[in-house]
Amino acid sequence: MEFLKLLTETPGVPGREERIRAVIQREIEGLFDETRVDTMGNLICIKKAARPQDASPAPLVMIAAHMDQIGFYVRHIDEKGYVRLHNAGGFDPRNLLARRVLVQGRRDIKGVLNPSGKPIHIATEEDRKRQYQMVDFFVDLGLSAKKVKEVVSVGDPVTLIQDFVPIGDHVCGQAMDNRAAVWAAVRAIQRVKKSRYNIAVVFTVQEEVGLRGAGPATFGLEPHIAIALDTTLACDTPGVPEDQAITRSGHGVGIKVMDAASISDRSLVDSFVATAKKNKISHQLEILPMGGTDAGAMQRSRIGYKTITLSIPTRYIHTITEMVHRDDLHACRDLLAAWLSE
Repeated sequence: MEFLKLLTETPGVPGREERIRAVIQREIEGLFDETRVDTMGNLICIKKAARPQDASPAPLVMIAAHMDQIGFYVRHIDEKGYVRLHNAGGFDPRNLLARRVLVQGRRDIKGVLNPSGKPIHIATEEDRKRQYQMVDFFVDLGLSAKKVKEVVSVGDPVTLIQDFVPIGDHVCGQAMDNRAAVWAAVRAIQRVKKSRYNIAVVFTVQEEVGLRGAGPATFGLEPHIAIALDTTLACDTPGVPEDQAITRSGHGVGIKVMDAASISDRSLVDSFVATAKKNKISHQLEILPMGGTDAGAMQRSRIGYKTITLSIPTRYIHTITEMVHRDDLHACRDLLAAWLSE
């Protein structure tokens, strides 16, 4: 889990994935036959099929796991040195009160994120009912405006600070969406000794702001089959009806039937279910009514491709306490490795 810890604690907001890309590049050294970074910043890694030299070209399977995380950009610094933010990705403002942040300026600097307004000791009844919006939040760096502006500029990325920790049978931290899937992709390929496919693993950029990296990568690769790896909701928690849970934590890898961005190719769904059953890998079918994955962009690139998403059930998605069951991580890794090997 040390690799996953490093992945979740390394910043990489959409459009500024260079740090997390470098972490992945170090981990995969020697694992692939070719690696390159495209114009968008996607890290494209090719593992060639085990085939005789005179055989026909092997079909190409593309696997996409986005490496960006939800975060912010600095949009304004006021005359007192308070920093205002613009979000890059979907946040629920209820989860942002009293958080620590890392501003990645000329050097990294820590700050405190809070909404403008009165503390509870002097707040009126009306104040206490206030529903905060992103525009209400600011970062206090504890410095004068002059010192802040020496380090921070408009356009600098900002991420929340949270340590990676084990909790019971789960691991917990920020950016499990989608560093958990990055982990699963790398660990799966390490287990694939021979495959009849050429395999392109693409660690994509800017998924959280509209699936922007996966489309150009798919257009260039022209895969026969496209597989997205991502997290999905596990709402098996108090306050959510059972029929709205989407997936259940600890019950295996999600094999996605559909979400708001794509409908999985039925033959691929059947193929992955058969592989899971054959290898006794725990799995569950998933329908997600809102949200999507890189599969949405992959499926509609060029002339269209057979596409599916494998999902890792995750509690409390888009917070800094995202929780993933270890067994689900391993099930995703094992199913992908088994399917590619068969």
